Amino acid sequence: MRLDERAEGDAVVEGRDTRTSVRAWLRLLACTTLIENEIRSRLREQFDFTLPRFDLLAQLDKAEDGLVLGEASKLLMVSAGNVTAVVDKLLASGYITRQPSPTDRRAQIIRLTHAGRAAFRTMAEAHNGWVEELFAGLSDAEIAGLTDHLARLKRSAQSHIEPREPSRRRGRD
Repeated sequence: MRLDERAEGDAVVEGRDTRTSVRAWLRLLACTTLIENEIRSRLREQFDFTLPRFDLLAQLDKAEDGLVLGEASKLLMVSAGNVTAVVDKLLASGYITRQPSPTDRRAQIIRLTHAGRAAFRTMAEAHNGWVEELFAGLSDAEIAGLTDHLARLKRSAQSHIEPREPSRRRGRD
């Protein structure tokens, strides 16, 4: 990667003004934050539910045989302690069960209950509607193009990231 200096500190990487990439990153971050905060608010207002709990139920809805707590932690990209706090709240609400693994008594498997699956599906339907509403200003072709561009951006970013020890993102409940 070639980095040239321009007047007043503007940098150019391989012929492109780096401010363009930074502006795109900031716009992407602003959109993500705006949409995530709105989804959080709507989950709280309409269902008295948090996004981390919703995310865990979404993972469990896809896992027919349930998930080991460590798997859930990796899927949600949060620490085991954060998953435990979310699990405790979902257990208290009757949305999930937790049982020792039949093959490893140290591991705990969490599964959706019927009530948990029903509640999640209701929330997921509302969630999908909210996302549709928030994207309503874009045509189907624009959404498809955005999806394609974001996939290319993900591949580009991944190709420039060196493997390192997995870090844990802090979760909130």
